[in-house]
Amino acid sequence: MTLPRRGFATLFFLVVAFSSAIGLGQEAPSVARTDDSKFIDLNGHFPFAVPETEEEWSRRRAKLKQRVLVATGLYPLPNRTPLRAVIHGKVQRKGFSMERVSFQSLPGHHVSGMLFRPSSDNLFGLRDGKRPGVLSPHGHGGRTMRLSDEEIARELESGGERFEKSGRYPKLARCAHLARMGCVVLIFDMLGYGDSQQIPHAVAHRHHDAREAEANRDRPCFYSIAADLNAQSIMGLQTWNAIRALDFLESLPDVDQERLGVTGGSGGGTQTILLGAIDDRVKVSFPNGMVSTSMQGGCFCENCNYLRIGTGNVELAALFAPRPQGMTAADDWTRAMLTDGFPELQKLYGMLGEPHNVMCGDVLKYPHNYNAVTRAMMYPWMAKHLGLLDDLPDGVPLEESDFELFSESEMFVWNEQFPAPKNTGVPHEQSILRWWTQQNEEAIQGWIPDASADAKQQRVQWQSFQSNMSAAWSVIFDRTLPKRTDVKIETVVSAEENDGVRIDRVWHASWETEVLVRVIEPSGKATGTDTPAKTCIFVTQPKEALKSDPGNTWMIAKPLFGTDAVTLVVPQLLEAESVTVEEDGTVVGKQRLLDDPRPYSGFTFGYNRPLVVKRSEQILCVIAAYANEDESGVQLAAEGGGLVASAAGAAFIAGPVVEDFVVYLDGFEFDAIEEVDDQYFLPGSVKYLGLPGLLALRAPYPLGVMDESKGDTALLKQIYKAAGVPEKLQMPVKLHLE
Repeated sequence: MTLPRRGFATLFFLVVAFSSAIGLGQEAPSVARTDDSKFIDLNGHFPFAVPETEEEWSRRRAKLKQRVLVATGLYPLPNRTPLRAVIHGKVQRKGFSMERVSFQSLPGHHVSGMLFRPSSDNLFGLRDGKRPGVLSPHGHGGRTMRLSDEEIARELESGGERFEKSGRYPKLARCAHLARMGCVVLIFDMLGYGDSQQIPHAVAHRHHDAREAEANRDRPCFYSIAADLNAQSIMGLQTWNAIRALDFLESLPDVDQERLGVTGGSGGGTQTILLGAIDDRVKVSFPNGMVSTSMQGGCFCENCNYLRIGTGNVELAALFAPRPQGMTAADDWTRAMLTDGFPELQKLYGMLGEPHNVMCGDVLKYPHNYNAVTRAMMYPWMAKHLGLLDDLPDGVPLEESDFELFSESEMFVWNEQFPAPKNTGVPHEQSILRWWTQQNEEAIQGWIPDASADAKQQRVQWQSFQSNMSAAWSVIFDRTLPKRTDVKIETVVSAEENDGVRIDRVWHASWETEVLVRVIEPSGKATGTDTPAKTCIFVTQPKEALKSDPGNTWMIAKPLFGTDAVTLVVPQLLEAESVTVEEDGTVVGKQRLLDDPRPYSGFTFGYNRPLVVKRSEQILCVIAAYANEDESGVQLAAEGGGLVASAAGAAFIAGPVVEDFVVYLDGFEFDAIEEVDDQYFLPGSVKYLGLPGLLALRAPYPLGVMDESKGDTALLKQIYKAAGVPEKLQMPVKLHLE
């Protein structure tokens, strides 16, 4: 349906008249900008506040698990395609064997590593039967990281290592001894390490300069704007690799699927935390070196958009509770854990009835490590909680012994018989993202109600659509509508001194969110003596929000809502940090990024809400402040491209409290955004069907779209029809022009 020419022209006149009206008699407060002091980076402080009850924690846990899935791009989860695993090159050592492994976590992408198994000459005399499986993500340095002569000498002198030979390879030493203890252990390559060279180390972990290929919108690669808008990241791929590595491990015939553990250090500790947070198959965890209220992980592979907004590694590790989990505090960013982080984990585990299922070892004598001292704390933890003590003879100590080192050729997977994959570099990245996007599109398309189904079936499908899509957008717009008592209102400019226009300050103390609003009350002639005024919140460009003539009120209110009896409330939303003019004359507002030379959005928006979401917070506070006592009676209208997204996020969250919602799209589309500092950049938005997907969550409540021809509105029609309320969707809005 095309908007009548008269209606479009009238709305355009209204917006122009409203935005260019005469200024206030008194100078308005300055335009709000982002408070630098509220910007957080990965080196901030991330305390864990334990909820008071199990019920509160259960709700919080569900939200955080969903956050991890959305942030890593794994909601919905991709299909588990065939692993096509290859195991070869068995090498025997006393008490264990080692084999080389590769499998495909997705078509064409190979995960490589080493598989350790207990052998028949095991020193501990293990009983027969299936063995526990332990996944061991190695962390930075790689699985074959070798200490130099100087480093091993220092470790031996400090007591950090016990043996000169096996101590040179501390990451393999833990795998070897876990195998001696009776575990089947897989240590797999992170991207760019060891045999995993399809995506180079410089791209996965040292991406200091943007590549020309990242500008290709048709064939996106990692770090491109298209990848960000579809929630695709290096961290997400590594998390998927870890899930598939666990798939591989539990598929082995000698592994007990009910006894699976994970332990990794440093960057491998980060992977251990995330895998434990989202995969219930893991029964025991030992994330070493990264459970901290301090530095959260400094690498690209440890950061992605949305992951740590309002949370941190300690709380993410807490998602594993009440399952057994161990960790240590060393002389690094984990040094404060014994007093800040671990006591909170103890409190949570105690509340959940398992106080002995969490431990934090004191290795403050040593710097950042997974050395022999730390490993000696991990072994009995794994033995106890994986049921190994039942398999071991009484009195056998769980202590490491030395072993003959592997040769270089024995440690690597690819050779003449098993050649390395040829698909590498940018083309390989493009193929991964193409597959990932296809998986997303197919899954999300399956959420949309079938137009050919009967009304009852469509209603059920719509409910499923609402549930699935809400789960995603609720991570992006991660607030709830405040209670009226949560927000405060203070008049800073009275109507009497300002030609009938009042300016209020609204703020939410715990959110640290504030907004100035212009309030224009209707005249007594318009309302009559007994007719209460409706409240219309009008979202417009920030610089225009505090400018208006009360005489123009009717020009906005009456055509949209058919009455002069409207209290018009116009919030002054956060302004863009700066403005640039493109070659074609387009004016683009910019939002602030963290001062980090590395070109990756996750370092900013993994910890800070995008400007679109911050503005939505402000709108929510205004809705709560000016709604009636029974939380009803608010009308919401928005114009100005991406500002509609902020209003749409607030309308989605507020639900029925917003009685009417009218938008002027002005042709805005998230997938047209070119840069991550664009004021309307919103990671993951395109994946979840963009602005139409967000607006669709307004159903079953009223929605009016002024300019149907400017956006993809077919989805809205389908959703409102499936919800059984097609009349609640007006496209185009019928203006009251008489």
